[in-house]
Amino acid sequence: MKHSNLLLATAILLAAHSQSLPAQGLPASSTPVPTSVPSVSTYDTLVRSAASLSSQATPLTQPTLSPGILLLMELEGRFAQSVASGGGKAFATWFADDAVTLNNGRPAVLGRAAIAAQANWDPKTYQLTWVPQGAQMGPSNDMGFTWGHYEGRTTDKNGEPVVTSGRYFTVWKKLPDGTWKVAMDASANEPPAAAECCTLPKP
Repeated sequence: MKHSNLLLATAILLAAHSQSLPAQGLPASSTPVPTSVPSVSTYDTLVRSAASLSSQATPLTQPTLSPGILLLMELEGRFAQSVASGGGKAFATWFADDAVTLNNGRPAVLGRAAIAAQANWDPKTYQLTWVPQGAQMGPSNDMGFTWGHYEGRTTDKNGEPVVTSGRYFTVWKKLPDGTWKVAMDASANEPPAAAECCTLPKP
């Protein structure tokens, strides 16, 4: 019961501080996709979202988080859940028209249309998941960022599992209509294991 009350409090707090709510390692491919994200602001949805994020940073785990950070973590959680079920098409819908993606070893991708053209993977064959580990909201409360760890899972031509992982950074911005979109998504390969960079090659 105490757990439920805290989740309920989280949902109410998020509703009060958000007027309306609406790259990680990507596989190489392409096709245009829908460009709108439905606005989600009902009480029941906020409660469900708060419950699903209970293993991440919430008042249950970090009671001193500000409303702005809670909002960003909530947005990131919804973004991840949407992509887990909808794949590349869902990924592209979260971006602003003038968004940018930056990925290891690839040129920058500018604009939602170009991002959508590359984000055409099927979640049945490629699973992109991520977990936010931190967030910061700007002083004006209309822009902030989240960061964390991502994993991409697929199989090679022989059916063997292939896993890529690394760190990501997402910049969020609030649009004039009150919805939040991704302004920039960047990712980098997993850092080497401790001391791996400094070991001498074995003979």
